[in-house]
Amino acid sequence: MQKIGFDQLELNPFTVIGSDCFLLTAGSAAHWNTMTAGWGGLGYLWNDPAAFVFVRRERYTLQFMETSGVFTLSFFPPERKSVLDYCGSVSGRDADKAKGAGLTPVALDGGIAFEEANLILTCAKTASMEIDGNAIIDDKVRTLYPQEDWHRMYAGRILGVYVN
Repeated sequence: MQKIGFDQLELNPFTVIGSDCFLLTAGSAAHWNTMTAGWGGLGYLWNDPAAFVFVRRERYTLQFMETSGVFTLSFFPPERKSVLDYCGSVSGRDADKAKGAGLTPVALDGGIAFEEANLILTCAKTASMEIDGNAIIDDKVRTLYPQEDWHRMYAGRILGVYVN
């Protein structure tokens, strides 16, 4: 894993987030969880490179996002899609996701990510807010929540960019 500067990062955020998806991970080396995510973004917020992600209230990862100061985004090459499929279909409440997906957890910048990723972003949590029915003003977006199973949004200052 090699740390690079923000200015060296070349990617299409619409592809790596919206199409390819990623693993969102939070917690400590002793106790963490990861989940497959496909909603989020990258940009510049409060004078720093930033990432933002969304977690539904019922997801096990939410409690780790709430108590952790750091979260990570781990992106994988297309040939490792099975990792995302597994981590998106099995709960960390019931299984060791790293073992089941064949992943090796690694500590980076106070967060947990995976050696097998080809790109990792480590983020210091800077804000969180409920995205609920009161916040959504677009009826098209509202249709994505037929059970009103809203998300919590987290913003984070990007601490490091790592490539394999």
